[in-house]
Amino acid sequence: MLLLGGYGFFGKRLAARLALDPLIDLTICGRDLAAAEALSASLNRQTGSARFHAQRIDVLAPGLAGHIRNSGAAVMVHASGPFQGQGYGVARACIEAGAHYIDLSDGREFVCGISALDADARAAGVCVISGASSVPALSSAVTDALAREFTQVHAIDIGINPGNRTERGLATVTAILGYTGAAIPNWRDGRWQSVFGWQGLRRHVYPAPVGVRWLAHCDVPDLQLMPARYPGVDTVSFRAGTELRLLHFGAWMMAAMRRAGLVRDWSRYSAQLKAASDLFIRFGTDAGAMHVEVTGVADGRQLRRCWTLVALDGDGPFVPTLASAALVAKLARGELAFRGATPCVGLLTVQDFLDAAKGLAITMETI
Repeated sequence: MLLLGGYGFFGKRLAARLALDPLIDLTICGRDLAAAEALSASLNRQTGSARFHAQRIDVLAPGLAGHIRNSGAAVMVHASGPFQGQGYGVARACIEAGAHYIDLSDGREFVCGISALDADARAAGVCVISGASSVPALSSAVTDALAREFTQVHAIDIGINPGNRTERGLATVTAILGYTGAAIPNWRDGRWQSVFGWQGLRRHVYPAPVGVRWLAHCDVPDLQLMPARYPGVDTVSFRAGTELRLLHFGAWMMAAMRRAGLVRDWSRYSAQLKAASDLFIRFGTDAGAMHVEVTGVADGRQLRRCWTLVALDGDGPFVPTLASAALVAKLARGELAFRGATPCVGLLTVQDFLDAAKGLAITMETI
């Protein structure tokens, strides 16, 4: 298989997960051949094998489908974000080459629009799966599991708050800053309303050692996918936050400045703002968490169920890679029958994520 951007922030973590599967031969690719060669050599040493290779592929250059076809790879995983503003050139090239395509996007427009490639993917006999990340892949798998207890789902609330000492990727920072202070369509009280990125402050209490964290509105595919998946749901919300209140409320102030028209788009300053936030990385902890809460009716009574993931030892950044690792494992074993193009919803179970997380300091519980 090909792992595009495999030496990047999430790519190198996905490569480490895939290295645990003896059925997978992996070619790490992208524009930086030296970085790809260094990582593949390191993985070969760690595993005592020769299953890892490197290749230079520039997705913006002509002939991408030919490169994919000539590699002989049956699947390509796209881990080179940010996906906001990207087109579907890589996915279309995979379809043309007859290779399966998976990406780690959590961009709302990108993930929700992937179904436009469904007819072409079906005709080519391949799967094209977008959003194999914490959202919507993991969040939807958890929601599906919780929702089985309900006769009617009324509200779905999702939140993520990483530990401050965990490394941050520039692509993730850029994506978040892109909607900080921007209007976000949100299904609330049975109708579409606007909320604003990194506004709408809320506290959430996670299990120890994470504890109380602040959250604020973010733009993710779930906000669009969940109302359609659960007819009759009144409200779907997603919030994220930072462990350090200084950074969290600083971002809240930045959102207010954009709303006031003082700044057009914070993402143009993403490199500088990431560098500034990295000055505080020695503070806080390496403990992060995610939750999915579903409320509604079961057997005529009100019911609430809350699932929580806690990641310790700095393992939080592995969470967005688990869906892709699980999907690749299923494809390698002929266990994924789906063909077509779709957001990564309804394809994986919570157990799939538990299996993919083995060996990591990640726990999940439901109350």
